[in-house]
Amino acid sequence: MTSSFLHTTLKSLQAMSTLTEINTLNTANSESVSTENGADSPAVKSTFTLEEIQKILPHRYPFALVDRIVDYVPGVRAVGIKNVTFNEPHFQGHFPGRPIMPGVLIVEAMAQVGGMVLGQLPDIEQGLWMFTGIDKVKFRRQVVPGDQLLMTVELLWVKRRRFGKMQAIAEVDGQKVCEGELTFSMVD
Repeated sequence: MTSSFLHTTLKSLQAMSTLTEINTLNTANSESVSTENGADSPAVKSTFTLEEIQKILPHRYPFALVDRIVDYVPGVRAVGIKNVTFNEPHFQGHFPGRPIMPGVLIVEAMAQVGGMVLGQLPDIEQGLWMFTGIDKVKFRRQVVPGDQLLMTVELLWVKRRRFGKMQAIAEVDGQKVCEGELTFSMVD
């Protein structure tokens, strides 16, 4: 079910042609929800700005690799955006004359989106989730300045409140860039 759910989510996001449409959808979904008795109650937050992300994740420049969360379902998944720009420091040496975002930074960006899910799990003590493993990661195309990475990360499981595994997919313009499974451990 997890793989098909992720596939369905990605297909839905591909159908939306602009970030404006994604933001419009999230604004409409996050205003309020009517309860059975007709009363309105605040909905769960489904988007996060850079400032809100920084309250949850410890990463800072030059390793803050998520610019916005455009869809968030608590304990289930997050969809984040990374705007790739030429002035990022890794492009000076990777590679002069042909800037390509290093694969390890694409994986790190996906892990940071995963950190948004893990960092807000209910009934789990707050702590630092460290990225501990990469499985079945495949790179499909290059990421270059001007691209916008759309990363969908879905929680597969959490064990003993200290270990977690997530399925991650990164895309640019509807084309798969990278996919794989990421594991995490909470550090005391």
